[in-house]
Amino acid sequence: MTKAEIMRLVKEEDVEFIRLQFTDLFGALKNVAVTASQLERAMNNECAFDGYGMAGINTRGYGDLFLYPDLDTFVILPWRPQQGKVARFLCDVRKADGTPLAVSTRALLKRTLEQAAGQGYTVFAHPECEFFLFHTDENGVPTTVSHERSGFLDVSPLDLGENARREMVLALEEMGFEIEASFHESAPAQHEIDFKCAQAMEIADKIVTFKNAVRSTAKRFGLHATFMPKPTAGSAGSGMHISFSIMKDGKNIFCDPEDKDGLSDEARWFMGGVMAHARAMCAITNPLVNSYKRLMSGFEAPRDIIWTTRNQNTLVRVHSGNADGPRIELRFPDPSANPYLALNVCIAAGLDGMQRRLDPGAPAALRYEERTEAEKVAAGVEHLPETLHEAVALLEQDAFMKTVLGGELVQLYADAKKAEWNEYMSQVSEWEVEKYLFRT
Repeated sequence: MTKAEIMRLVKEEDVEFIRLQFTDLFGALKNVAVTASQLERAMNNECAFDGYGMAGINTRGYGDLFLYPDLDTFVILPWRPQQGKVARFLCDVRKADGTPLAVSTRALLKRTLEQAAGQGYTVFAHPECEFFLFHTDENGVPTTVSHERSGFLDVSPLDLGENARREMVLALEEMGFEIEASFHESAPAQHEIDFKCAQAMEIADKIVTFKNAVRSTAKRFGLHATFMPKPTAGSAGSGMHISFSIMKDGKNIFCDPEDKDGLSDEARWFMGGVMAHARAMCAITNPLVNSYKRLMSGFEAPRDIIWTTRNQNTLVRVHSGNADGPRIELRFPDPSANPYLALNVCIAAGLDGMQRRLDPGAPAALRYEERTEAEKVAAGVEHLPETLHEAVALLEQDAFMKTVLGGELVQLYADAKKAEWNEYMSQVSEWEVEKYLFRT
């Protein structure tokens, strides 16, 4: 959209407030709000904020930071008042001289995609974002309580979140999303809404928007939507499976009709890159202490670094039968991740595999999950990290991740996550008390 088009739309739609939104290092949505009278100033990149003390932004010596709105992300928020409406832009964060902030995660994804474009590649992504809907208490504080006992693809009256999910879909469609499917997931109170594949930057922006829309709509129903990976024990956790394809000269380079699996060398090399870097990527794609309780749970969450063309629970799975050719699905990321960082490291790892022609090995055999741990070890199968502590150590040691994300970002990120781990380790859980208090 042009500035003139946006100015006209704001006037015609009676937009009163504009939110200049961006994410911090960990993907939390932030904003500076201005009135419509300040719209031109905002679109001229003249709105600043003091970022000192905000998570992941080290502003020592930077002075004020400036918000550069992406005009194509302008949208009116349908859950806000319809008189005196509220709109938003997604923004890049830059220094006073116009250069991107080193820890601006949206700018880092742009850089990786520009490097891919330099090789003639256009990267497409297709996320599957799962979430839970829980009740809030009498003070509006989120709980992990739900009265429903629904399972996969159940319908009303078993699915008590159906009405809320429908309103989420309608709000998203009003914001320009093309929703492909929505349904109840495996665990009680767990849901999924899938939207159409698009170029990777657009998808990262849409994941940020999606999470905000889902939470805001849930609140109208007295519910809390959480993207926490494993909010309840004994049931499935929430993943953010992401499928990738790469186009060059109008063709999906992952496709080879002559191959028995329909896969090109590039597809295999992309998988090889992801598998080679998966352990170091985990601190980004699975960023919480809680993330590893999902990965270790056994509820269709991958742990072994293997791939398959079959419908098996592996780290990487090939989706065939799509109209535009195969997609490479990564099943380990979860929805608590910063989408700009998560897509960045996944794409960079895959491109590195293509450049270095990394062989992913043979696909996992049928009934792989029935193998013993000893058999897996004998076969040389590697595992994802078992804790956030292990994942952060692997990130810090990995030269490739520092090249992709920058040393400053990796250090800031690692320091914050180590502090999070130490805080977790200082707690004494109810399980520990129940397990050990009376027997020791």
